[in-house]
Amino acid sequence: MEPNPTSLSNLGWQAFFQQQLSLDEWDHTIPARVVEQYKSEITVATESSSFNIALLATMPEMVVGDWLLLDSQQHIVRRLERKTCFSRKAAGSKLKRQLISANVDTAFIVCSMNDDFNLNRIERFLALVNESGAEPVLLLSKSDQPESPDAYVKRAQALDPFLMVEAVNCLDAESIKKLSPWIKEGVTIAVLGSSGVGKSTLINSLIGEARQSTGGIREEDAKGRHTTTRRSLIALSGGGLILDTPGMREIQLTDCKEGIASTFSDIEAYASRCKFSNCQHQSEPGCAVQQALESGDLDQRRLNNYLKLLREEALNSASLSERRATDKALGKFYKNTLSESHKLKGR
Repeated sequence: MEPNPTSLSNLGWQAFFQQQLSLDEWDHTIPARVVEQYKSEITVATESSSFNIALLATMPEMVVGDWLLLDSQQHIVRRLERKTCFSRKAAGSKLKRQLISANVDTAFIVCSMNDDFNLNRIERFLALVNESGAEPVLLLSKSDQPESPDAYVKRAQALDPFLMVEAVNCLDAESIKKLSPWIKEGVTIAVLGSSGVGKSTLINSLIGEARQSTGGIREEDAKGRHTTTRRSLIALSGGGLILDTPGMREIQLTDCKEGIASTFSDIEAYASRCKFSNCQHQSEPGCAVQQALESGDLDQRRLNNYLKLLREEALNSASLSERRATDKALGKFYKNTLSESHKLKGR
């Protein structure tokens, strides 16, 4: 992690984390932040240095952005409570939650203004960010390419009048200056988005050097190729930290009910006025959501995506809950079996 921070505040240390330490921990432990993540080890940074720690099965679950307390031997004492956390259902058919990052203050959701522009995907990312507790900022990249960038901004802003939307050219230093209100000392920013939208290009422009590799897009569908293969936290010379994540084509939502509700707050408001509390917003009498559709106050695409994400979230959450229950029961069985074997040992 370069340049090496000289204070905890440079690493994103805040009162939220300091309040979790006892007086003894403040005197005898060293706060360290996870700045890079690999399969078998993590890189952590302290006020004075950065180094790798091998991952063991006995260690707590960790992700880039986490704060740890280390002893004088650089052993992990404990992981601090997270201020925010990004997670999703693991890609494919695995019944497992995948952590993306922790303790992020602001999330730049990057979406390119070309054939890959997709409101449904933007809403999916917004649900993920809103669930995490971070502030979402939508960046519409490649502003130099479309004939009318304002048309894209208008479509995105219609999702939420309070959503911050900025059109940027990630290759233009002047264009990204408009992001300065969110890039401050000690503030951690995550850059999210599909492959090929310009995330790595944006990060290179913000840090002033070609740190992250970049790649082109496929002409036939404007989709990109993965160029970032690991999650890493990068310090900015002007203050703040940027967390780059590999492009994510598949974002399966799980444990994300509040994030969906926040992203679709307009539909939630209509639904609260439905005649029946269990209204499915289809053909039920007294459905305020259907009335909003008929009056033109609500878009059918938005409602369809809202219902789709709710179904997906419910299915994934139920599957993961069932997996957790199975794992818990299996663990209890192993524990009881081991206990019984110790009792019988020596007889």
